[in-house]
Amino acid sequence: MTFRITATSGAAALAVIGLAAVTACSSSTSSASSPGSAAGSASASAPASASNSNPLAGGGSSGTVVIGSANFPENEVLAEVYALALQAKGVKVTTKLNIGAREVYYPQVASGAISIIPEYNGTLLTVEVDPKSTAKTTEQVDAALAAKLPPALTVLNPAPAQDSDSITVTAATAVKYHLKSIADLKPYASSMVLGAPPEFKTRSDGIAGLKANYGLTFKGFDGLDTSGPLTLKALTSGKVQAADVFTTTPQIVTDKLVTLADPKFNFAAQNVIPLVNKAALTPTISSTLNAVDAKLTTAALVQMVNAAVTDKQNYSTVAAGFLQAIGMG
Repeated sequence: MTFRITATSGAAALAVIGLAAVTACSSSTSSASSPGSAAGSASASAPASASNSNPLAGGGSSGTVVIGSANFPENEVLAEVYALALQAKGVKVTTKLNIGAREVYYPQVASGAISIIPEYNGTLLTVEVDPKSTAKTTEQVDAALAAKLPPALTVLNPAPAQDSDSITVTAATAVKYHLKSIADLKPYASSMVLGAPPEFKTRSDGIAGLKANYGLTFKGFDGLDTSGPLTLKALTSGKVQAADVFTTTPQIVTDKLVTLADPKFNFAAQNVIPLVNKAALTPTISSTLNAVDAKLTTAALVQMVNAAVTDKQNYSTVAAGFLQAIGMG
């Protein structure tokens, strides 16, 4: 992926978390509007803690950690999770949420104006750190980040949670064909229509990647939007039988969709990962955020995005609920 923009209102608006300016997904997605994703460029309604009209105005006082976020619900909720977890450990925290695109917030983390921000390892690598990188797996991406990040920056442990492209089917289709992995589609793809944004036809991880990595040749291709309302409607109505859907799209929950595993990493890793200015890092911060991310699964992230975007719950409330569920509240 290349871009992704998360929705700012309910299910009908299907968030996407875009990124060109905000890219937070794999280096081949295109901008659109879909649910929780990697680094949006569309504004989202900020929680109460993000009350400054200028999110970057006035940093934290001495000894205070400043946690920032991009301008889409998923990232704001993650920033709230980090902030509440650190506050529970006695760390002084202020939040600067809804900052904007990566082009805005990344230099702020590099300068120390922002101490910590939730990032997505694959897009952080290919957008800001090494645009020529071909790393695919979580381990490869994190190793590349460790080798290439500027001296002032570091990343902590990646969460299992990923916000990336996926091949997704309905629950009925998954049951009918016993589908768990993209590889399981091989005997059936020739009778299926695949729905995805038009550029999926030419992207390296699109039609070509699915054929090269999994031997898939679909009956047809329907060029739709980027994990948005058109794609979701086509999938749930049966117009297409498989679709490119971002892994934290709220409709995965509400429409009971099934995200197929990608064991050959057709889509590059997009793990949630804390990007930290080293000047702010302490053992407490490191151990706390690593403990949080160890429990942050894609399923948990989908539930939080669904609560924030579809149910329109307060972001802090959503974050607190997650921390309580993992025993850190």
